[in-house]
Amino acid sequence: MAWYNNSDYEGKTSWNGVHLGWIRKQHFEHSAQECVLSDYLQTVESTTERIGRYDDDVARLVPSWSLSPLVTALQALRGVSLVSAAVMVAELGDLRRFENPSQLMAYLGLVPCEHSSGKTERKGGITRTGNAHARYIIVEAAWAYRFPPRMSPAIRKRNELVGSEVQEVAWRAQQRLYRKYRKLLGRRKNIQQTMTAVARELVGFIWAIAQQPKLLAG
Repeated sequence: MAWYNNSDYEGKTSWNGVHLGWIRKQHFEHSAQECVLSDYLQTVESTTERIGRYDDDVARLVPSWSLSPLVTALQALRGVSLVSAAVMVAELGDLRRFENPSQLMAYLGLVPCEHSSGKTERKGGITRTGNAHARYIIVEAAWAYRFPPRMSPAIRKRNELVGSEVQEVAWRAQQRLYRKYRKLLGRRKNIQQTMTAVARELVGFIWAIAQQPKLLAG
């Protein structure tokens, strides 16, 4: 029986147009396997189309939202697309209600647990309390800070839509969070601990952007 797996694929990125084109060219010995492959491809394609429609809906609806300026401002951050920013704001609301970034970090469950025994205190994993959906989005965004600071064309374009104060916060985030990532890896922290720590500091920059005076009119 002929069998193909992803190790035969020579591209660097999976599930893009090139990879799907490669999958479509695969053939199997039995008709049943061909049917399964066809069904899987249709599922991927229909799901991709549905996500595209959702993205279009978000892009169409956000401009009329009272919190639209905040959604636009958050996109100056690396790793934060329109959908990510919209989800954060929809889940968290007006971030001005948090008096400081530590409150927001705690609300998102990104602060370490504390265990006390007599005079001894030790920190454990993060609390994971609060809004799990927003926490997931922010941790996913944190992975973008594994790479050295740079203004890609997409980030530069998003930065053109915001004021210099927001741009400065976003650029500081790139510099600080990349250093944080490298520092923690140098201490041999595992990747999940490292990215959680980066996400926690990213929350501080999200909070800082939300406090910008020009966004307060909303």
